[in-house]
Amino acid sequence: MTTLPTANQNFLASIRAEAAQRTFHPYGTVRCLGDPLFRNQAARNLGCLLDVDREVISWTCLPLALENGNDVHIPDFLVEKDHGLVVMDVKQAKARTPPPWIAHEVAARGYRYASLGADEVSSGYRLRNAVDLLRYSRWHCPLGDRIRLLAALGEHGTLSVADCFPAFQETRPIAGLSSLILNRFVEVDLDEALIGPETSVRRRRG
Repeated sequence: MTTLPTANQNFLASIRAEAAQRTFHPYGTVRCLGDPLFRNQAARNLGCLLDVDREVISWTCLPLALENGNDVHIPDFLVEKDHGLVVMDVKQAKARTPPPWIAHEVAARGYRYASLGADEVSSGYRLRNAVDLLRYSRWHCPLGDRIRLLAALGEHGTLSVADCFPAFQETRPIAGLSSLILNRFVEVDLDEALIGPETSVRRRRG
C-alpha cells in the first residue's frame, strides 16, 4: 500500500477516531482484522454479512484513503476473499453514486471495487440470521461437543437444529451451534428463512 500524504493520513485517522466513538449492534465480529469501526448501521450490517460469507477470509474497516486531486474518499471495508482483495462501500438510500475515479483508483492498486446499497444489504433473511448468530461470536464450542455433533452429521448427513441439541453436553446448544456455524465447521441455509428448529444443519465441506 502506498504511503499517503500527511494531510490524507490525518484525514484517515480522524475518520477512524470518529467511528471509534460510535457503537452499533451486534458488537461481536469473527473475521474482522483490527478494530471494528463503522460510520453507520448500514456499514455494520454489511460487516455482519461479511462474517457469514463463505468466500470471505478477513475484512478490515476504514482501511485506506483514496485520492483524486483534492478529493479524498475513505471506503468502508477492504475485504480479502478467496479470489483476491475487494474494496467495498455501503451507499445510504439518498447518497449519490460513487464517482468513477474511486473504482479507477482501486483498480490501480490491484483491487476490485464494489458498492452496495443499504437496502440491498438488509434485504431478505441473511442479515437477520447473521445478527442472531453473531450474538455468540465470542462463544467457544468445547471440543467434546464439536466432535459429537460432527460425528452425528457424518453418520446422518444432515440433522435439524433441534436434532443437534443432544450433542451439546458441555455448553448451551444454541450458543455452541452458532459458534460452529460462524467458525465454519457446519453450515445452514441463511437465505431461505429465519433459523428455526427445523433448519437443516450439515458439515461444511471444502
